[in-house]
Amino acid sequence: MLVANRNAGTVSVFRFANGALTPLSTVTIGNATSSPAHVQFTPDGRRALVTRDDATASFVSVLNVEGETVTKTNRDITVGIRPYGMGITPDGRWAVAANIGRGGGDADTVTLISLRSEPFLAVDTVSVGATPEGIQVSPDNRHVAVTIHNGSARPQGDPLRGPAQLVMLRIENGRLREVARAPVGDWAQGIAFSRDARMVVVQDMADRNLAVFRFKNGRLRDTGQRVPVNGGPAAIRTAGPAPARQGRN
Repeated sequence: MLVANRNAGTVSVFRFANGALTPLSTVTIGNATSSPAHVQFTPDGRRALVTRDDATASFVSVLNVEGETVTKTNRDITVGIRPYGMGITPDGRWAVAANIGRGGGDADTVTLISLRSEPFLAVDTVSVGATPEGIQVSPDNRHVAVTIHNGSARPQGDPLRGPAQLVMLRIENGRLREVARAPVGDWAQGIAFSRDARMVVVQDMADRNLAVFRFKNGRLRDTGQRVPVNGGPAAIRTAGPAPARQGRN
């Protein structure tokens, strides 16, 4: 297991076995300002990607994984300003980084990274709106859901306050293309897809609920369903797919 330590500029490595965590090592990503924000394994377990929420450099770093030994490679992928959230498609072909920018109300970006051969390469960057904090890829490898903060946590009357939005992007021929957009609650955060990729759940931090959307044929529809929670929800993850049933063959 890997944990990004933003204030230390490191990633911690743990062994998970028999219901217990054991610390193994610490990988230095950069100095304290490198701010590693999100770390995720590639599906084959041989690499990991680390977003670096660094105002002075716009990088996603690549880690090498050999058994329990994790090391930083010399490969830093250039993406947009301050990469924060990240997703990797289940087939291991693509990664996406949400670049939150400087928080000044300007339109920010999402970068598509090709993992199909090494070195990994950024192949497309698209504008999505101000401060894309949450990002998730669909289980069918075809779409990327992004939540746009858009100043929605600012006080009423603030000139940089805007409506938070859920943006759906399609991965198509090595490019990102917007296919749908819908308003969500203030300070939208994490995202989760259903297993069939037809339902999307969005966390609304300020409204303290989970909003449920239907996504079908490239269209988003707000179902109106809201699941209240006790606090401001900031991160969400679904469990892995159910194990395949074992047959005689």
